Amino acid sequence: MNDPDINIRSPSQGVFYAPWERAFQRVITPFEEFIHRQTTSGLLLMAAALTALGIANSPLAGAYQDVLHLPVSIGVGSWTLDKTLHHWINDGLMAFFFFVVGMELKRELLVGELSDLRHAALPIVAAIGGMLVPAFIYLAFNPEGEAARGWGIPMATDIAFAVGALALLAARVPKALITFLVALAIVDDLGAVLVIAIFYTEDLAPAWVAAAGALLGLLVVMNLAGVRRVVPYFFVAVLLWYALLQSGVHATLAGVLGAFSVPARPKFDPAAFSAHARRMIDRFDTSYTPGASIMTNDELRAVVQALDNGVVAVQTPLQRLEHIWHLPVAFFVIPVFALVNAGIPLELATLGTTMTHPVAMGITAGLVLGKFIGITGTSYLALRLGIGQLPTGTRFSQIAAVSLLAGIGFTMSIFIAELGFEEQPELLLMAKTCVMSASLVSGVAGIAWLWYLGRRR
Repeated sequence: MNDPDINIRSPSQGVFYAPWERAFQRVITPFEEFIHRQTTSGLLLMAAALTALGIANSPLAGAYQDVLHLPVSIGVGSWTLDKTLHHWINDGLMAFFFFVVGMELKRELLVGELSDLRHAALPIVAAIGGMLVPAFIYLAFNPEGEAARGWGIPMATDIAFAVGALALLAARVPKALITFLVALAIVDDLGAVLVIAIFYTEDLAPAWVAAAGALLGLLVVMNLAGVRRVVPYFFVAVLLWYALLQSGVHATLAGVLGAFSVPARPKFDPAAFSAHARRMIDRFDTSYTPGASIMTNDELRAVVQALDNGVVAVQTPLQRLEHIWHLPVAFFVIPVFALVNAGIPLELATLGTTMTHPVAMGITAGLVLGKFIGITGTSYLALRLGIGQLPTGTRFSQIAAVSLLAGIGFTMSIFIAELGFEEQPELLLMAKTCVMSASLVSGVAGIAWLWYLGRRR
């Protein structure tokens, strides 16, 4: 019987394709891969949010809430950890999201747009302005009381939604503008992580904080000692997550701390890998028997395995893990988070009252106006003072239009709202509603402006 796996041939003799494999043959840069995945993630995020909204405003709303509050426990012997499904997703699954965010931050600081101060100055200054102005606007509406805890909500930019929206206009905007938004959003993510770590922590347990510090120190020692295998880092990071969970500091920060400990040094430099690969190819050619299958040639398989090990060793653990984890986080973790947290019951009769509440006005004004004023204003001052420079081929009007897209604050804004208003369900519901509506307004306005500017160009 013929094996179907060996009957699928390309027009080029000796090359085998499964039906779906041709789409993956094009060589793309890591940045192009990043943009493609952020665009797709943004679309999935939108679909998940709309699905959650539909379920929450349907006869399935009761079942939806029952699933969110479903108790889930893990345990070994007498030790157990009990959380609802909602908490497992927000405290556990989102740690992987913060892990990818941390790796993106580290890469950008080492070799990306943020590694060169001349190029990094403008997006850094713009991001700081885009965080501070929305926070001050929110506090102007909510200066005191429980509502004041939501000041961090309008500070955040959703990198998947914002970059995905800009990528839809890739033919009308210079590539440097996309790079500017990515750098700005990553600095924004760093600011959001610091805000969560410093201002949205519960009562601290000193013993567990000390344990978390010791585990973080162990990760650093492993990095300095040259440990490149990722499994030891994974186990220590899991322990770090549990220690932070018990300490009062939000457990998802273990993802960022773990990411910063991942080594960014390869085993082989490019020259050494090139020499290694040439030796392996020479041995491959010597061992190859025309017409014979590789499955019957042990020497050939050994050479291929050695070559595969070399391909792994010439990459840094940081870039390998970012490549591996970006896909499940973008296509699974973030959509699941949206599906769990975007289920907002809408009551049209009280919508007008809701939108005039100080919390609603602070979030809406912060995301729509605060981001625009903060990013555009600080960018203008930075350029006038000679602190930064416009990205190549861009105009200041495009920077202003991008500042509207930065008002899309879905994932991180909702996450901060969950932390700030955990004990105030009415304020939490109001905050989520306004994050989604303000993000929609900012996104549509930014896309329309950029489309108009692209048409003029």
